[in-house]
Amino acid sequence: MKNEIDRFCSYLATERNVSPHTLDAYRSDLELFWQFLCRATGSEPAVDQVDHLLVRRYLASLHQNLAKSSIGRKLAAIRAFFKYLVREGIVPKNPAELIATPKKPKTLPYHLNIDEVTALVEAPNEGSPLSLRDRAILETLYSCGIRVSELTGLDVGGVDLAELLVRVLGKGGKERIVPIGSYAAAALAAYLAVRGNPPPDAPLLTNARGGRLTSRSVARIVDKYILQLAAMKKISPHTLRHTFATHLLEGGADLRAIQELLGHASLSTTQKYTHVSIDRLMEVYDKAHPKARQGK
Repeated sequence: MKNEIDRFCSYLATERNVSPHTLDAYRSDLELFWQFLCRATGSEPAVDQVDHLLVRRYLASLHQNLAKSSIGRKLAAIRAFFKYLVREGIVPKNPAELIATPKKPKTLPYHLNIDEVTALVEAPNEGSPLSLRDRAILETLYSCGIRVSELTGLDVGGVDLAELLVRVLGKGGKERIVPIGSYAAAALAAYLAVRGNPPPDAPLLTNARGGRLTSRSVARIVDKYILQLAAMKKISPHTLRHTFATHLLEGGADLRAIQELLGHASLSTTQKYTHVSIDRLMEVYDKAHPKARQGK
């Protein structure tokens, strides 16, 4: 089975062109499943020995320590793996095909209000090269709504500061063009200036040693400025993406346009932001309408 997992991951990388992060997630999930099967059966099982009962036993073992969303992701990896094996003629059927994905609790994406996001992006204010870089990171994440991995993957040539456009390579290697606001463009221009305006093929964001900044480093940078703003709740870099989408929707932007800007393959993924907007509308209605609630 281990060899089949390696071949499946090679297929994902070469034919499906999945991102390195997605590939690592698939490999990790499948290797955990393989380790469970070795323990459960007392030996390394062949792929044609795995049935739906073994898959169910594995998922049941995860319920104590993992959220339903994480269990659902692991089931999706197993399902995709066996779908590949069926197509290759290695197994006759997919043992995970009819197993229902655990229903995830519906949670609204947390977002910052205008005052909070302004305080956050303006927190790096020392004027040093690293402070200018951090300001550029925060401004760009909020201005463009791009994923952190998309931001760290940008080269200098991927940003057109004159036209206020950014060329982003998203999930599955799909390229899209997103606008960048004047504040973020100014922050990037100031940061690139202190780096001596590097060539187009240089990384847009670098660490103190000059290497390309990683997604994990960006998360640490955001945490650093969150700690300086004691009144703010714990957030992640992805919160700025949620904030970008929510503020656009509340400002009257079309949901399809937001879908394109975020790089969502399906509109249903973008629709979660409509719930945030509706909650906001209800809050305004309850405060403003004299007959909104009984007893008022």
